[in-house]
Amino acid sequence: MSRDAFSHDPQDAGDVRDTATRDSGRPSRPPSSATRDTNNSFSEAIGRGESTEPREQPSARDERNDSPRTYYVRDRAYLLRASEVHSLMEIGKFRVIAVSDLAKFAYGGNRERMDKDIRHLARQSLVTDKTVEISQKKTLRVVTLTKAGHRLLKNTNQVPDDQPLYHGLVKPREVQHDADLYRLYQKEAARIERGGGRPGRVLLDYELKRNLNRDLALLGPDKDDANAKGRVAEKHGLQVVNGKIPVPDLRIEFESPDLELRHVDVELATRDYRSRAMAEKAAAGFSLYGRSDDASRLRRVLDEQEITARILTL
Repeated sequence: MSRDAFSHDPQDAGDVRDTATRDSGRPSRPPSSATRDTNNSFSEAIGRGESTEPREQPSARDERNDSPRTYYVRDRAYLLRASEVHSLMEIGKFRVIAVSDLAKFAYGGNRERMDKDIRHLARQSLVTDKTVEISQKKTLRVVTLTKAGHRLLKNTNQVPDDQPLYHGLVKPREVQHDADLYRLYQKEAARIERGGGRPGRVLLDYELKRNLNRDLALLGPDKDDANAKGRVAEKHGLQVVNGKIPVPDLRIEFESPDLELRHVDVELATRDYRSRAMAEKAAAGFSLYGRSDDASRLRRVLDEQEITARILTL
C-alpha cells in the first residue's frame, strides 16, 4: 500500500502524534544547505552497488562467548545474552522486523540461534512474535517490542537518549511496508560503510512528521506562508516541493569520513505510487527503493515522466 497519501504534507497526517513512548526531545540534527550538497556527493562516491551480503553485527559473534547477564527493571529481573539485547534494540528502532530479515542481518543467517533468542524473549514478555496475513495467499512472521521490552531498553540505557524506540503495531495493514524498512536500512548502511562512513541514529517517518508538525503548528497564521514553511523545512533537513514538505520513510544519520554529521533520506516506493508522488519524492532528494517485483514498473514510470532519479532494488 502506498503511504504517499499522508506523507505528502505532514500537516495532513492526523495519526502521527506521539507513537513512540519516548520523545527524542529535539528535532533531528539537520545539516546546513552546504552539507546537504555534500551529502549527494558522498552518496555518489559510495556508488550504487547493491551487496547482498549481511553486515557484520554483534549478534553474529560466537554464541559460546555470549554469556547472559542480569538486567533489573523495577521488581523484575531479566537474564539476557548480548545477542538478545541487540535484537531488542533493532526491533525497538524499527518498530517491526520480519524474522527472516532479523536472522539474516542480526544473526549472520543463523536462523536456529535467532529462533532460540526470540522464544526466550517472548517467554519473558519482551517481544511479540506473530504471523500476519498480508494477502489472501501470503503471510509474514514479524516481531515487535512489548511495553516491557521498551521499558527494559529505556531503563537500562541501552540506546542513546535521542534514539526513538517504538513498541507494538500501529498500522497492521502496512506491516509488510514497515517491516521492509529494516532491510532497506541494511542496504543503505552498507553503502555508507563502504564509503568510509559510520551509521548512527535512525528516524522513522513517525518521528520526522511529529517534529515537523510541531514547528509548523508554531507558525500560527503564517503556516501557509511559503518563506516560513521553507525555513521550517530547512530546519529539519527537508525541502518544500509544490507547496508541501515530503517526508521520507526513513532517515539515517551518519558520520562521514571527514567526521561531519550528515544524513540520507530513504523512501520505499510501491507499485501504487502515482507519478506525481514519485516526482515529489525525487525532487525532495530522497533515495528511492522498490521491491524486486515493483522496481521495473517504478522505473518505467520515472522514464515516462522524465523524472531524473534511480530506483534501487530492495
